[in-house]
Amino acid sequence: MIKPKRLNKGDKIAVVSLSWGGLGDDELIHKYYIAKDRLENDFGLQVVTMSHTLKGSQFIANHPELRAKDLMDAFEDNSICAIFCAIGGDDTIRTLPYIDYDVIRNNPKIFMGYSDSTINHFMTYKAGLVSFYGPSVMCEFGEYVKMFDYTKWAVLDILFKDSARYTLSPSPEWSDAWVLWEEKNINITKRLIKDVHGYEILQGNGIVQGHLLGGCIDVFMMAIGTEIWPSVDEWKDAILFIETSEDKPSPDFIKWTFRNLAAQGILKVLKGLIVGKPQGEVYYDEYKKVIIQVISAEEHLIDLPIFYNVNFGHAMPIGIIPYGIMTELNCKEKTITFLESATK
Repeated sequence: MIKPKRLNKGDKIAVVSLSWGGLGDDELIHKYYIAKDRLENDFGLQVVTMSHTLKGSQFIANHPELRAKDLMDAFEDNSICAIFCAIGGDDTIRTLPYIDYDVIRNNPKIFMGYSDSTINHFMTYKAGLVSFYGPSVMCEFGEYVKMFDYTKWAVLDILFKDSARYTLSPSPEWSDAWVLWEEKNINITKRLIKDVHGYEILQGNGIVQGHLLGGCIDVFMMAIGTEIWPSVDEWKDAILFIETSEDKPSPDFIKWTFRNLAAQGILKVLKGLIVGKPQGEVYYDEYKKVIIQVISAEEHLIDLPIFYNVNFGHAMPIGIIPYGIMTELNCKEKTITFLESATK
């Protein structure tokens, strides 16, 4: 895997709207300015928007080819050091016909987003570039009042520093609050609750190592069967990380998706599984039950380590997971450790 250069203060980062274009809507653009101010003042970065980033949700929905052009232009622009997604959505897959993998491969730089951006991560993975499943502009960087410290430190530690031997630790607190995105609410802070679970080891013993690969499980069905869906060989010896969206898919949906992964031959070649904290802890126990049902009872993979309640994706707060990086799961110590730096 090609590793991008790590960030330094003064670097220029591009914001792209690759799925939903709400960042440019009149009633929501204040989120962009909050994020821009935070990225510039808290992280020392220069923020630029690509040509169509702030055109609004209707324009963005109508022009997947221009969304893809923004992404390709951002990769080709040598003055840009990183690309951050505005937010997720549900139709990034429509940009697929317009992607040039050589452009991504020949212009390596940090790419970060989550949710529907899983599609983009599979694109960059196909191109051989390490990418970062992490904060988006509209949500985490555009958080009202302040960014969660857990997320802020993840950005600083993983994107700005050598992250070899970095331990992805559980957040001691979490939030189930959702503040309506309206300018009148910009002074409302999300409440934090003490996390009583930590990492749960649903099954498995000892220590395993593998490369990280995964994303938002809601999105997998849009990628399966396309050119960007990793082959069984690419899943071999991987640590699969999965999480669920704000749509809070039913436990049955999770069960069916895991059965699909089993039918593809993917589950049996994995080294481990990392499962994100469900947003608001909705279906917290139900998800555990169906995952164990498929992996252990149906597929008899009783030794496959499963870490549960990990802070990434739609959980609040979230850390960052780099694609392709060799990682160690220690079941006894309940630790997740990156064995190599995600940047150079």
